[in-house]
Amino acid sequence: MSPPPAAHTAGAAEPISATSTLAGSTCESAVVVEHLSKHFGDRVAYQDVSFEVGVGEVFGFLGPNGAGKTTTVRTLGTLITPSSGSATVAGIPLSPRNGPAIRSRISMMPESPGLYLRLTVLENLQCFAGLYTLDDVRRRIDRALGAVNLEDRAHDLCGSLSKGLRQRVALARALLNDPAVLFLDEPTSGLDPVATREVHELIASLRERGVTIFLTTHRLEEAERLCHRVAILNTTLRLIGRPDELREQLFRRSVEVRLRAPLSDPKSVLGALPEIEGWEPTPSGYTLTVTDPDLAAPALARALVGAGADILSIAESHHSLEDVYLELISEDVEAKSR
Repeated sequence: MSPPPAAHTAGAAEPISATSTLAGSTCESAVVVEHLSKHFGDRVAYQDVSFEVGVGEVFGFLGPNGAGKTTTVRTLGTLITPSSGSATVAGIPLSPRNGPAIRSRISMMPESPGLYLRLTVLENLQCFAGLYTLDDVRRRIDRALGAVNLEDRAHDLCGSLSKGLRQRVALARALLNDPAVLFLDEPTSGLDPVATREVHELIASLRERGVTIFLTTHRLEEAERLCHRVAILNTTLRLIGRPDELREQLFRRSVEVRLRAPLSDPKSVLGALPEIEGWEPTPSGYTLTVTDPDLAAPALARALVGAGADILSIAESHHSLEDVYLELISEDVEAKSR
């Protein structure tokens, strides 16, 4: 098996202002991308993409099918030549000359594990360790199997394993060279809930060990659970930041009120409160747009009690990362239809 072709781009990039600082992290960057683009003829895979991934960060890369996520990962992994822009991966400028050095410092786990099903787990790992020309192979294999809890399956044929166990073998393979950056492309695609949870636990354990992980996924709850920050790509980079930051950027803060019966004159009750900027009825009460839920809730409770309302609950609304994603993608669809 020959090594993958190197990517073409030159020079390191400065960090961009769109990134946010990680609590407890250093200022080092594991990946820096600036104005990276890839075109296939007239088709744009991704355009003018810039971001930064900190050392030890789990960075989520989200977007619909065809958004350019996998193409971006393949570019950073030196499998595809970019059309323009610059990048640094594991501290090494992305260039044809530096391709072998980058590949020795990273690992990529594609959606399909790509294992030899007629070989045992151990034989698969020995094969791939040989391709990396690693030293101390047995120690590395033992450590990788221990990291994914597969010590007792080392002599099982990969063809006899479930898909979830094969994903764990693929993850062990990706850990053999102690990568500075681990690229995971849809690692839980097609897995059942139990196998998905096991892979999540493995990623969380790697995060605790300080491994830098670049995770592409369609599972938004997965990204919200595992990632320090996420980027949403739809050919161009739409947003980047911590999930809570993205929620605050896209959605105004609101409070959900559940009442036993609707107010007879909501304007006289809700409109008199300066903390409330607007409201709309719901089947069980009202959704209120507020400046600060902590200030609005006590005043709201007093006003409702004064109006004789029976309060069932007052709670701040919490938008999920899925809400953020769908809002952005729907904006893109509407823009393209105009």
